[in-house]
Amino acid sequence: MKKLSQSVSYDARDGVAVLISNNPPVNAMSYHVRQGLVDGLEMAQGDEDVQAIVIHCEGRTFFPGMDITEFANPNVPEAPTTTGVIEKLESASKPVVAAIHGTALGGGLETALGCHYRVAVPSAKLGLPEVKLGIIPGAGGTVRLPRVMGVQKALEMMTSGNPISAKQALDEGLVDEIVEGDLLTGAIAFAKKVVSENKPLAKIRDLEEKLEGARENPAAFDDFRKSIARRTRGFKAPEAIIRSVEAAVRLPFDDAIRNERELFVECQNSPEARAQQYFFFAERQAKKVSDVPKDTSTREIKSVGVIGAGTMGGGISMNFLNRGIPVTLLEATQEALDRGLGIIEKNYASTAKKGRITEEDAKQRMSLLTGSLDYQALSAVDLVIEAVFEDMDLKKSVFERIDKICKPGCVLASNTSYLNINEIAAVTSRPQDVIGLHFFSPANVMRLMEIVRGEQTSKEVLATCMKLGTDIGKVAVVVGVCRGFVGNRILSARMRQSEDLLLKNAMPKEIDQIVFDFGFPMGPFAMRDLAGLDIGWLREDTPDKDTNIRHLLCTRGRRGQKTGGGFYDYQEGSRTPIPNAEVEQLIEEVSKNAGITRREIPQEDMLKRMIYAMVNEAAKILDEGIAQRAAAIDVIWVYGYGWPTYRGGLTYYADQIGLTSIVEDLERFSKEYDPELEPAPLLRELAQEGKSFREYGGNP
Repeated sequence: MKKLSQSVSYDARDGVAVLISNNPPVNAMSYHVRQGLVDGLEMAQGDEDVQAIVIHCEGRTFFPGMDITEFANPNVPEAPTTTGVIEKLESASKPVVAAIHGTALGGGLETALGCHYRVAVPSAKLGLPEVKLGIIPGAGGTVRLPRVMGVQKALEMMTSGNPISAKQALDEGLVDEIVEGDLLTGAIAFAKKVVSENKPLAKIRDLEEKLEGARENPAAFDDFRKSIARRTRGFKAPEAIIRSVEAAVRLPFDDAIRNERELFVECQNSPEARAQQYFFFAERQAKKVSDVPKDTSTREIKSVGVIGAGTMGGGISMNFLNRGIPVTLLEATQEALDRGLGIIEKNYASTAKKGRITEEDAKQRMSLLTGSLDYQALSAVDLVIEAVFEDMDLKKSVFERIDKICKPGCVLASNTSYLNINEIAAVTSRPQDVIGLHFFSPANVMRLMEIVRGEQTSKEVLATCMKLGTDIGKVAVVVGVCRGFVGNRILSARMRQSEDLLLKNAMPKEIDQIVFDFGFPMGPFAMRDLAGLDIGWLREDTPDKDTNIRHLLCTRGRRGQKTGGGFYDYQEGSRTPIPNAEVEQLIEEVSKNAGITRREIPQEDMLKRMIYAMVNEAAKILDEGIAQRAAAIDVIWVYGYGWPTYRGGLTYYADQIGLTSIVEDLERFSKEYDPELEPAPLLRELAQEGKSFREYGGNP
């Protein structure tokens, strides 16, 4: 075996040259990988004993994409580029086979597309996820992929950024063979078969058949634009991908490649790409907890108990059932238990009907679920998650019971979204085992999980829950104890401003439209209707009943979408909010009764008040140590509340606006509209020192 570069080696095996990449931890296509591949190709083509070439990667994966740390790094040599490597692969005089395991993503898949053939193990995943970084495939992906898979499939794959399985890739012609057993052995055998059967040097650039449909029906591109318009609103890269594929259909191959490169550069230089690439690193940074080492021991979670079979309890249970972890679901009455079990079963049946899982999968998951009315059923589980009504006395009583029943070492978790974990932990004999696991609704869909660290929560329990979050597919972020933690505390700051605007100058539709146009999937009042206005509402304990619009709506039976009306009306089977004249009249009457003279407020001020109130609260949260770094706040708001990723995150957005400018506006707003908008001390300090949120704490 001959070493060609820092990460690539050359090995000739029975007439087949194997170019082996070993670039830990994930075989990113760094400069030295690209250089090694080029040198290896040249060596193989000059070796008379070599008849075919295999590209193989050591470790757990094929090339998962470019080395993102090299983006805009002037110290990285310009050549060879990924495009240059691909051109050499495609023009090689001997057949080149890509041997794929793990993931072939981005530049990795584009490299595989430059090979003449591709084989993969059954577990491999293939994709072009560049859109998630605000860019488009820039090494021929938008030009080659449609030639292999067809325009529709290629567009779906690239605009979603989601990978496909090896089986799907085989069905679509992206992979030529699935290798059972040892990949390298199978790839060498396939390469030999290509030689023995005198198969051609299959170049994707020469394929035209799968482009013909789009050439005959160019309107298909506009149809596709309409089909993804809602989920890609505000993003630049999806449209650039469509334009590049249109050119791939219309132009000669080399012209289409040049057009792709121009669009790639245009996207790469955009603020959307910078924001999305910031968030890529922020998500990884947010998972780190400075005082919890990587080697901290964790507890094994083989079984879970969930207390409460309502909407949250049922959704939480499904997360574990989906991963093959048995769940005991506890309720106070048989009626409530049967209803909860029935909803879970109905959800699985619906998912199976849509083809997302098989009926056998649904049965298997339900077989792991046991219902009970007896707390003793939780005596042997490894983790208990309490998901009862958001009432401190009730939660304390639950923890007093499970403290006596659950085995030593069991993790005791509360799904509270606002309440004090330390106060809950204090009623137990083992506060070190108590933690908050705040799932977001619907819990089986939403990816965010706030892990609430109590004063006495052990590092072992914290590390266990962080690992568990990853195991069940959640984005887990550690937060400290305060009312609402990070996400809901910031939400409350925005809600205060939106409710003030409601009383003083605007109707729900206008306020919601401003927030929607900023990039959120819905505005604050549509969101409250979706969640249910009666969540946390106590008829007798509501302050300022005569001026509390939510209270007045709830007493009239308008409790959100579930009752057909809240701040808006909803037609049966539809989630589209329809303004209600009586609600708007009620709002005006409440303003009048409160002695408020409604007046015009500029829409720019309305937006800034809501967004800057959130920024201000984020500064307080950082100053108090509730969040360890700004990146954590950004991740929570993207995954939990729909903050638009193309704006990077709440604190990233604030940094782009400029903290000095935000402080000036908040000072004006605090005098003109609401004293609560007085700039937070940390925000003032950062602005005065010319610093950003990213410079505060361990940010990417």
